[in-house]
Amino acid sequence: MNEQEMLMRKISSLRFSTWELHLFLDSHPNNCDAARKLEEARKKADELTKQYEATYGPLHETSSNTSRWAWITGPWPWETGMEDDE
Repeated sequence: MNEQEMLMRKISSLRFSTWELHLFLDSHPNNCDAARKLEEARKKADELTKQYEATYGPLHETSSNTSRWAWITGPWPWETGMEDDE
């Protein structure tokens, strides 16, 4: 797995964690520990997303440093010539 893939996996796992913590807080709104963990995960995911976008380009069409359609200008996965190792 290359550096880009590792960074993307970290971002994905943090976004998943934020969603799960958000759902947990829906039923446990007074849980301060979960609220703290949610805020930490959001901050870390935002930091890693900025790092990813600075290095590899926008992740999606709503990225702050892109025009509406810039996220689709790079090569599509089947155009890179790289075989999927999974």
